[in-house]
Amino acid sequence: MRGMMLVARRDLAAYFNSYWGYVVIAVILLIDGLLFNAYAVGDQPKFSSKVIEDFFMLSFGCTVIASLPVTMRLFAEEKQTGTMVLLDSAPLQPWQLVGGKYLSALLVMALLVLATMFMPALVFINGKVSYGHIFAGYLGLLLLAAATTGIGTLGSAISRNQIVAFIISGLLILFFVLAWLLAKVADPPLQDIISYVSLFDRHVRGFMQGKVSTESVVFYLSVAFATLLMSSRFLAARRWR
Repeated sequence: MRGMMLVARRDLAAYFNSYWGYVVIAVILLIDGLLFNAYAVGDQPKFSSKVIEDFFMLSFGCTVIASLPVTMRLFAEEKQTGTMVLLDSAPLQPWQLVGGKYLSALLVMALLVLATMFMPALVFINGKVSYGHIFAGYLGLLLLAAATTGIGTLGSAISRNQIVAFIISGLLILFFVLAWLLAKVADPPLQDIISYVSLFDRHVRGFMQGKVSTESVVFYLSVAFATLLMSSRFLAARRWR
């Protein structure tokens, strides 16, 4: 555990010792803020609950997009700069490397998600929203961040440079996001299986509406665990080459 925390601290410092972490957070917050003002609030009267629901839907997309630049550098940058050799020779298990790097990226994602809290807070100026609705929405965003960060970690682990990692992770996430469209044209029981593995629709809508589903919580955590397990297995196999 100590080794994993050392890796996490090293990578977390790398995010904020350069402009990369600040730029990613600033750009995503800017996009999220503009979308919130243009679409969630809009120029037509809305119920406060509808504004919050639209806000979480827009934040869903921003969170998915943000996970790509945050995770693409985790292992791919080490391979590009040649420092991966140092990590391979370090007295650390693959799961410690993966866990440490994942934790650092997840903390950046959590910071980004929580930094948007001022937007739903603005609704309280002229409206009233259930605190439970906001809690459920942010729980969904954090679970989504955990899942997409895991997918991004896997994409970076199997790639030799950051651009390829970005593309691979983007394609994997795109498949999981759009799986609900494929489910519409599939027949049962395949329809239920495809619908279940979709990051969107079946799982995210409940959180957007202020509902916490145990099934969705388990799903997002399972995606994170499975992708991290595959990442550590890939690194372990790489060491034996």
